[in-house]
Amino acid sequence: MEEAPRRSMRALLEMNEDDGDDDVEAEFEDVEVWNTLSNGFKRAQLVLDQNRDLIQRVNDNHRSRIPDNVARNVGLINEINGNISRVMEIYSDLSVDFTKCLIDRRRATAKNDGTTLQLPLPVPTAAEDGALVVPEEKNRM
Repeated sequence: MEEAPRRSMRALLEMNEDDGDDDVEAEFEDVEVWNTLSNGFKRAQLVLDQNRDLIQRVNDNHRSRIPDNVARNVGLINEINGNISRVMEIYSDLSVDFTKCLIDRRRATAKNDGTTLQLPLPVPTAAEDGALVVPEEKNRM
């Protein structure tokens, strides 16, 4: 996975001297969003790599048919299940963070344009189990 370019705010300002400050801030926010997504995907990939190793150990233990090795598989499988829950949490958090970034950007754009932002959906949040929770809307037409 290609990592988003890292640029300081000063570098962005120097690159865009002729552009407005809004363009610089938007590009800086883009870098922040991509870094957030990239870091989240890296965290998820680390956990998935751990699961691949755990699954290989479970397979090796099963093939060995040695009772002690097969008995260890219970703990390994429990660890795999826990890792799957962690990956779900990571992806859920990424989804919520990304949605919030988009909504914040739309709000800022609307504020700068002097318009009122009408969001199509309420902002979702992450539940404890990693599921997205969308709050009920009131007075929706």
